[in-house]
Amino acid sequence: MAKVVVQFTCSECGATAGRWLGRCPGCGAFGTLVEELHGADGRAASGAPRTPERLGDVQVSEAARLGTGVPELDRVLGGGLVPASLVLVGGEPGVGKSTLLLSALGAIARSGRSALLVTGEESVAQVRLRADRLGGADDVSILAETELESVCATLERDRPAVCVIDSVQTLYAGELGSAPGSVAQVREAASRLLRVAKTSGVATVLVGHVTKDGAVAGPRVLEHLVDCVLQFEGDRYHAHRVLRATKNRFGSTNELGVFEMTAAGLVGVPDPSALFGATRGGEVGAAVAVALEGTRPILLEIQALVSRTDLAMPRRVGTGVDPKRLAMIVAVLGRHGGVPLGSADVFVNVAGGVRIDEPGADLAVALAIASAARGAPLHDGVASFGEIGLTGRLRPAAQAERRLEECAKLGVTRAVVPEGTDARREGPRLVRAETVREALRAALAEAAGGREEGAREAALSA
Repeated sequence: MAKVVVQFTCSECGATAGRWLGRCPGCGAFGTLVEELHGADGRAASGAPRTPERLGDVQVSEAARLGTGVPELDRVLGGGLVPASLVLVGGEPGVGKSTLLLSALGAIARSGRSALLVTGEESVAQVRLRADRLGGADDVSILAETELESVCATLERDRPAVCVIDSVQTLYAGELGSAPGSVAQVREAASRLLRVAKTSGVATVLVGHVTKDGAVAGPRVLEHLVDCVLQFEGDRYHAHRVLRATKNRFGSTNELGVFEMTAAGLVGVPDPSALFGATRGGEVGAAVAVALEGTRPILLEIQALVSRTDLAMPRRVGTGVDPKRLAMIVAVLGRHGGVPLGSADVFVNVAGGVRIDEPGADLAVALAIASAARGAPLHDGVASFGEIGLTGRLRPAAQAERRLEECAKLGVTRAVVPEGTDARREGPRLVRAETVREALRAALAEAAGGREEGAREAALSA
């Protein structure tokens, strides 16, 4: 009989040590080593040798993807679920993970494929109440089980087309002495489910908890094992949710899915630009950015507030934008744009709770801040995109043609873009600018000259 070995495993990177250490030898994190019991005698199991095959002789058969019935989810997955794949979905409590996946299982079951829901956090009666509210999930099979052996045996016997496990932190293996949700249990559950998914051809979706920082809870090896990692973002107090792919072996990791929480569950938003990019004419501190998420261009309203401060260190607060990028844009505006912000607090928000990380939104952020600082709105029907350099020069953004097509679809009449941006089709009139100062002069609805100084001083002293 194999003896029980005591090891200490890092909850961040999965590195192991024979004794407890204050600092992980693998990733350097402090206080992350936890005690685990492993039933192994230290000897590797012997197996029969196998003959490798030549890579060029491997026959590739393109497996048909399984449509989930939720277009926004299929977009982020790259066209649907791949058979025998393992997908991890993470998100904060109450963001709508279970609701979205139950809707997808209902659509899959209605299409004639078998769908199984393994619930470890709720009873079958609780899931039935949610299904009655959503509607159309009567054909979904459900199993309330937390024992890993029983779940794997059920999958191998029934072999459903799609299985959702809610959540992976509730599963436990009896031979491990640690509690459910520990590093050893989560790693063992993911490893076994991966083997079952590959051998049985079951597309498996794991629901995972997140930490206070928003990252998927458990060891990092969990994200390495799965084929796709989806992050469900959004505030429970807002109606809109955003689904992103942080890892996808079968598609792009830049796709974005937008949902709206309604009384009937999560509903996909096919045209998020009309929702997030709507602005009112003549509004000070508002600009429209043309961002690109994967293959989808999206118009977003950037809101800015500039107010005078008595603090020694003025605040630079960004919601939905990178704070470091925001600080850089503020510095460039002060040095090269003629917008002094050294004695003012700057607040920037992306309307709708969306987060943008691409540098193509730099110009819109700068225009919104300058509009708030000078007390002057932008011209009506103006959108912008472009990257700002530290020298104040604008750099063209990628896939400008797609962005301009989205602008034309939503009635944008003028687009402020960096010099060198080409347009091959009919669309908004392009106003090309080489520097930030030229872009401000072209976009802000104010007269040049002395009135500019007076408006800026009045805005900062208000």
